[in-house]
Amino acid sequence: MSRKKTKKQIFTNVEVLDAAAKGKTVAKAPDGKVIFISNAVPGDIADVQTFKKRKSFFEGKATVFHKLSDKRTPPECEHFGTCGGCKWQDMGYEHQLNYKQNEVTNNLIRIGHIELPEITPILGSAKQYFYRNKMEFSFSDSRWLTLEEIQSDEDLGDRNALGFHIPGMWDKILDIRKCHLQADPSNAIRNSVKQFALDNELEFFNPRNQTGLLRTMMIRTASTGDIMVLFQLFKEDKEKRELILDYIGETFPEITSLQYVINGKANDTIYDQEVICYKGQDHIFEEMEGLKFKINAKSFYQTNSDQAYELYKLTREFADLQGDELVYDLYTGTGTIAQFIAKHAKKVIGVEAVPDAITAAKENAQFNGITNVEFYVGDMKNVFNANFINSHGQPDVIITDPPRDGMHKDVVQQILNIAPKKVVYVSCNSATQARDLELMDAQYKVTKVQAVDMFPQTHHVENIVLLEKR
Repeated sequence: MSRKKTKKQIFTNVEVLDAAAKGKTVAKAPDGKVIFISNAVPGDIADVQTFKKRKSFFEGKATVFHKLSDKRTPPECEHFGTCGGCKWQDMGYEHQLNYKQNEVTNNLIRIGHIELPEITPILGSAKQYFYRNKMEFSFSDSRWLTLEEIQSDEDLGDRNALGFHIPGMWDKILDIRKCHLQADPSNAIRNSVKQFALDNELEFFNPRNQTGLLRTMMIRTASTGDIMVLFQLFKEDKEKRELILDYIGETFPEITSLQYVINGKANDTIYDQEVICYKGQDHIFEEMEGLKFKINAKSFYQTNSDQAYELYKLTREFADLQGDELVYDLYTGTGTIAQFIAKHAKKVIGVEAVPDAITAAKENAQFNGITNVEFYVGDMKNVFNANFINSHGQPDVIITDPPRDGMHKDVVQQILNIAPKKVVYVSCNSATQARDLELMDAQYKVTKVQAVDMFPQTHHVENIVLLEKR
């Protein structure tokens, strides 16, 4: 059966009304249907061409702007609009914060159907650019071409790229000259690597044909000054591998951890691969209030270190520990929150599904000389049960920081069974957080809400909620 092609429609002089989920904005078609637009700012008036039609909405793109919104600001980055990493660079930061705040509030009311206290205004990020501590760049021998390049008769010459995936295209990489998300020397390292690879005819990866040598490069920076660079190579070629690693190690002596992975798999995830340390340490350190956290190539650590500190301080403030409490930290990751609050509690127990994360958490706690934390590994819905509570004790406070999907309903039920006095729920997705809060509403009252902006120029937002026993 042949698929019916969606007929494209053009709506003229459409007013963009509001921000929607996933960085899109929203307008109304003449028939009242919602239009989600990928490239406009609330307040714009534009012609919109649709490219997808559903029962109750369209998806489209603004093609002609008749009036530009007063919420607009000139984007900082030359790659804005093509890259897709920073969807909101053309919107003033105070407006970004306003829309993030609204999204959190609307989700809690609309999805959670819960009564809210007076909401504390969102905490913005002091740094609006160059705030990320981790970036991953991909190599490609067939870079993304702009429409102008495709239509021009000129010889496009070198097609190699080192940059980011074009949204929705797994095999197309946009070549990046300057990224505004990670501080120096990130751009200098990436540009030097690319030039050296070209000068020495090192093959860039081709994901369709699964050929080439250079696959990805990850750069991690830390507030301590540590820098990690990890190369992912598609095959072993000792001579070429040493050539580029030696060059980078000598050109950027400030790199404290230089590592590589040989990955011949179809996908470029490194979590099932052996990481080999070529120079320096196999880790870097991040520091927070005198606590040091060891981060290896596979570790998860909050991507905005400065704002993570603000998030953890608020979490600790919401928990309001007096020093005699037993605290459970669910989805503890590498145990950063658990260790951060440990000196204010009698004991903290962290639970996490990823074994490597728990190994790191134990190592960090030992390194920091923290003796009142314990970490356990297991799938939360299986390990966090009545037997676990019987052997570890009844918690006074539960802190939970689940992934985007929120908590499994069995975990929510178990929290209700345990019935601690307080639950502090940290979330990177207020929609699933709201769903979970509704399940807890009969037993718990939401007494504090605070959104935290970890990712300026994007639509992502964290939210902390304090629940107290009714």
